[in-house]
Amino acid sequence: MTMDHPVNRLREEVIEPLKRRFVGRDEVIDLIALATTAGEHLFLHGPPGTAKSALIRQFALAVRGRYFEYLLTRFSEPNEVFGPIDLVRLRAGTVATVTTGMLPEGEFVFLDELFNANSAILNNLLTVLNERIYRRGAEIHQLPLLSLFAASNHLPEDEALQALFDRFLLRCHVENLPRDAMPRLLAAGWELEAADPLTSSITADDLRALGKEVYRVDLGGIAEPYAEAVSKVRDLGVALTDRRVVKLLKLVAASAVLCGRSVARVSDFWVLRYVWDREEQIAPLAALVAGVLEPHAQEADAHPLARVADAVDGEDLARRLEAAAGEVQSRSLSLAAVARLREQLADIADRAAWLADEAARTHLVGRAGDLLKRLG
Repeated sequence: MTMDHPVNRLREEVIEPLKRRFVGRDEVIDLIALATTAGEHLFLHGPPGTAKSALIRQFALAVRGRYFEYLLTRFSEPNEVFGPIDLVRLRAGTVATVTTGMLPEGEFVFLDELFNANSAILNNLLTVLNERIYRRGAEIHQLPLLSLFAASNHLPEDEALQALFDRFLLRCHVENLPRDAMPRLLAAGWELEAADPLTSSITADDLRALGKEVYRVDLGGIAEPYAEAVSKVRDLGVALTDRRVVKLLKLVAASAVLCGRSVARVSDFWVLRYVWDREEQIAPLAALVAGVLEPHAQEADAHPLARVADAVDGEDLARRLEAAAGEVQSRSLSLAAVARLREQLADIADRAAWLADEAARTHLVGRAGDLLKRLG
């Protein structure tokens, strides 16, 4: 693969510069690149203020893509998202929508607080996500959408919203950065305030071309291990329908494309880490996938998110976990102490998921999960 291939230019001119600008957000940046390459949608779960919209906006600007962003409330109307009625044409007896600058013209779309969507918006979004079509009366708009990104600090409980959530093949949990990252965050954040938007030679059309390469990836060698991995994920209680199992192969193939390969490997199964349905599945799923990846993740051309961290110290994690457990036993924890402990336990579970020792990994992840449940 030549240096001017879109994959190399995407990595050198967009992905890596964004990682330098946004401290601790490598995972999200890699997932944005994966989603746009595969032509799939990404859901980001976490509190406000974690740079979710800024990351997507900067990515879209870097590839000169048309961008649409909107914060949904329960009072939001379809006109605010899809565009108002064209009054001039309405007087002439034609119902038409003014879509300039609205979602139907976006190549990158970010919808914040997705689950505030009412039924009128929800019905249209399902068609947008499934078919990349927007219908209004007799109008049919074919959308140029590459990927739709959405965020919320809570997960859906209503069945109608669950159908919408199901259309997001990728789900990523985004937390505030830990305390030890604060100095780097402040320095990088201050630089970002004054920095010009990224520019690159990559365009939205280049991403579409990469999307076509996804369908040329050879999946023959992974059929059996993929079926086995899917069975293990289902055994965890993750609801993977047959439709989603097939669509996830697009993500596996897109991982291979982003690594400059035309053949998929087991190391591309890292994408399975992001198929959870409920928050309590995140750590166990990460542990399971780490076990699948461990024999393959150190390949030279594996994706960065496939590589198992070498520096995870199981004994240190166990000591930290027991110290946290002692604090959890206290009956007089302040709200600040509970928040701090939740942050510590989530970090321990995330790190433990990368331990090569399966028994230690399972024990630490499970213990951290139990303590998190006790905190409520």
